[in-house]
Amino acid sequence: MASSTHSLTVHIVFYVINKTYGDYVTICSKNKNFMKYLLGYDIGSSSVKVSLLEAETGKTVASATSPSSEMAMAAPKAGWAEQSPDMWWQEVKNATTILRGAFSFDKKDVGAIGISYQMHGLVLVDKNQNALRSSIIWCDSRAVEIGEKAFRDLGEAFCLENYLNSPANFTASKLSWVIENEPKIWEKTDKMMLPGDFIAMKMSGDIRTTASGLSEGIFWNFKKRGIAQSLLKNYGITEGVIPEQVETFGNQGFMSSKAAAELSLQVGTPITYRAGDQPNNAFSLNVLNPGEIAATAGTSGVVYGISDKNDYDEKSRVNTFAHVNDTETARRNGVLLCINGTGILNSWLRRMTGGLDYAAMNAEAAKIAPNTEGVLFLPFGNGAERVLENRQIGAQLLGINFNRHGAGHLFRAAQEGIVFSLNYGFEIMKMVGVQAKTVRAGQANMFLSPIFREAFANTTGATVELYNTDGAAGAARGAGVGVGFYKNFGEAFVGLEKVETIEPTATLQAVYREGYQNWLLALEKAMI
Repeated sequence: MASSTHSLTVHIVFYVINKTYGDYVTICSKNKNFMKYLLGYDIGSSSVKVSLLEAETGKTVASATSPSSEMAMAAPKAGWAEQSPDMWWQEVKNATTILRGAFSFDKKDVGAIGISYQMHGLVLVDKNQNALRSSIIWCDSRAVEIGEKAFRDLGEAFCLENYLNSPANFTASKLSWVIENEPKIWEKTDKMMLPGDFIAMKMSGDIRTTASGLSEGIFWNFKKRGIAQSLLKNYGITEGVIPEQVETFGNQGFMSSKAAAELSLQVGTPITYRAGDQPNNAFSLNVLNPGEIAATAGTSGVVYGISDKNDYDEKSRVNTFAHVNDTETARRNGVLLCINGTGILNSWLRRMTGGLDYAAMNAEAAKIAPNTEGVLFLPFGNGAERVLENRQIGAQLLGINFNRHGAGHLFRAAQEGIVFSLNYGFEIMKMVGVQAKTVRAGQANMFLSPIFREAFANTTGATVELYNTDGAAGAARGAGVGVGFYKNFGEAFVGLEKVETIEPTATLQAVYREGYQNWLLALEKAMI
């Protein structure tokens, strides 16, 4: 047989011309020497990360992030948050260039591409696939009242039984806002998309989405396993703007010649996986089965547990979406708790206190005992919080004494406040049947902080397991499943390693639970 690189190149050209994707998958599944690398992109609201995974070993051989600082986020009005979709694409190109500079690889050796993306954003394009306006992203609060009205109009019981959520401030409600407030934009709209759909479109020229993605926008009826027709009718959304639906793992398009030139990648490379960042984070940690739980603490903080039931929180404080491996015969839903103000609070403190790096901030915080001598932080300063029933109470710093407290108290109070807010959501998740005994997380973002890890384990009472992975690596693994290189999910996690375990202790649990009760009293007062 010819070399793997030659074989891959020949077959890429063949299936692009003849659209024989099935043949390509068959070869990938039967011949492990067929491809060398898998490429994963993670499109966040702060940055874009790309990882190059060695397919056979599951090891990340190179990764890159762009920009080096955080991407711009516009707030034209209080409670609004927007980003340019074209900025995401530019940072995809920048990150790919940095990756290629850091590690030399032949573009013909990349066998498939996966995409992870910030959830709940709204992207609108015209017939020429040009973005018509900035994306209304996940932490934008402008559509709260629209969603609440739809919840009442359609009937709360109907929405919860069919959509497992209130329409709330999700993507469908954001689209309704555009229809009501920007009719000229709506008139030009050909398709609406989620952020990952937009990036896949830029790569392939094809506009597609997934059931998991539709569910995160509240476009999905779980009972009927189809489009949420009643909600579309209520909002005046024509079904034609919804993209073609494809599987989460599978053929989602091929790298176009235009995109290949911009990214210096091979024409025809298949895109074989896409998922929202939190379902993808869970997938990257091999969290696929009922009772398994994943967590992440980037710009926002999320706990994501798997259920095999169509359960829901009656107040939609935690939300249920279709997980990446959900099928008609094996239901897999993700129950998601989100706290908007997590890493963004830490980065705000960093800017406001002179720009110390995070390691220095952690060192200052470590000088302060748990519970921070009475200083409390409510971290709710990044839009309407679902866990607070879409209230916007703002971030609040309480208990400061000018003669006793310094920067270390602020740094520690922020991390503890974030953990306490996540624990507040944990208590709600228990009502939906998700119990936290062990929580898996990537060794990244706020889980890099020893204080955060200690507080998380001892406040929740859960054992924390940290793994050598992130969203971009998870997207690459997903691409390997979608293209058939990995025959099953078990094979996909070769190279995934547990790097640290943090167990709660009785002494520290007592300390942090006392701190949590004090924090909870402050929250209850703030919500009156």
